[in-house]
Amino acid sequence: MEGVERREKLISILKNRKEEPISGTELAKQLGVSRQVIVQDIALLRAVNKNILSTTKGYLLYYQEAEKVNRCFMVKHTNDLIEDELCTIVDHGGKVLDVIVLHDIYGEIRTDLIISNRKDVYDFVKKVNEKQTVPLKELTDGTHLHTVEADSENVLDNIEVALREKGYLI
Repeated sequence: MEGVERREKLISILKNRKEEPISGTELAKQLGVSRQVIVQDIALLRAVNKNILSTTKGYLLYYQEAEKVNRCFMVKHTNDLIEDELCTIVDHGGKVLDVIVLHDIYGEIRTDLIISNRKDVYDFVKKVNEKQTVPLKELTDGTHLHTVEADSENVLDNIEVALREKGYLI
């Protein structure tokens, strides 16, 4: 299978998965190539404006629904409050799209999260703990940003109030 055909098939697989991510390993298996080829194909597809997100669970073709709105929240807290912070956002109707840190040397470092509900929160926190990973926020003394998507500005306002009440909002 040639590269163009393989990338078309890759997009087709991602479209069929809807909102469920698929791992690079699984994509490589389905397309009969190495995981590294998948990583390269994803980079090429992103270069031509395909909105492919890399999450902790795999790749996801992302379409922002036209009626959705988003806002960036700057927050700060300790590692033991990650779960509460994320649950606060999703419990109020938000979807955490990413985490961003603004590093003095490296500049903006951003990674996609795509956390929509408590199960996603618990899976993320479990993975961080199991892998003994240092959260990105540790690079900036706990300060980080989240882009949050919601159905309305009112939902985002409620999230902002809840984060402020808990002392997370900067």
